[in-house]
Amino acid sequence: MELSHATHHTLGDFVTSPTVSVVIPALNEERNLPHVFAALPTGLTEVILVDGGSVDRTVAVARELRPDVVVVQQTRKGKGNALACGFAASTGDIIVMIDADGSTDPREIPLFVEQLLDGADFVKGSRFSRGGHSHDITPLRKLGNDGLNLVVNVLFGTKFTDLCYGYNAFWRSVVPALGLPDTRLPQPAGGAKLWGDGFEIETMINIRAAAQGLKVGEVGSIEHERIHGGSNLNTFRDGFRVLRTILSEYGRTRGRRATNSPAHRRMTIESRGDAAMPNRTSLSTMPLDKALPMNTRRTSAGDRKPVRVPAREN
Repeated sequence: MELSHATHHTLGDFVTSPTVSVVIPALNEERNLPHVFAALPTGLTEVILVDGGSVDRTVAVARELRPDVVVVQQTRKGKGNALACGFAASTGDIIVMIDADGSTDPREIPLFVEQLLDGADFVKGSRFSRGGHSHDITPLRKLGNDGLNLVVNVLFGTKFTDLCYGYNAFWRSVVPALGLPDTRLPQPAGGAKLWGDGFEIETMINIRAAAQGLKVGEVGSIEHERIHGGSNLNTFRDGFRVLRTILSEYGRTRGRRATNSPAHRRMTIESRGDAAMPNRTSLSTMPLDKALPMNTRRTSAGDRKPVRVPAREN
């Protein structure tokens, strides 16, 4: 199946053919990679495998399956750090994050790209919106996800249907807005994780994308059961970590709003004096690529191949 309109799309006077980087964090996934790599669409710019210190043949199998794969070693422990390392290594206009266990379907990538080209800044997969489904989630995890999802929608005024799902795609230019931990920082003593280095990463980036005012879209996605091996997710431990993330992000957002309030800015200016006022640049004098919304910046189309996907098996 080819979604030509998802890879050659007109935005104003520009015809864009975005480059796409796929980031896959992996830890001891040698048996799952053949299934995942076989389902990747053709025409991708790069596939980045972020290895978390695998002791099996994960890296060797990735290179055998795809000689052009980019292998990155994560700098600390945790899925969040693995993703941050992958984002830092990406060169594509669009970044797509999927899992290495076969639970996320790479054949859905063109659906995410299509929404980005239609105007979204950030697109999240949803198992519970139209066209979505999960073959893996337990009733307990579903209950927890629904509760956490409700809390986020109430606190942040969002309309998410699925909070804790790791299938997302976004323009690479939005990565700084996500405020991920610096990948160059050392691993804390005792094996502790920096905030954002764990499974809370998915919740964190979803909330921050919305809080930054980015246009967030959703794609119905089908979650499959892990093909081989066991999950590193702990329902209660990671559930509480996600709840802590929600509350922390709410406090962070309120603090930023207070700092940016007119009263706060007026007090700051008065305390510093007029000399502290920055020079304002007129929008008309800004470079075009900065004046345009991030999802309409011109890209070099060249002779890029359309993204193709194999037919979905029933």
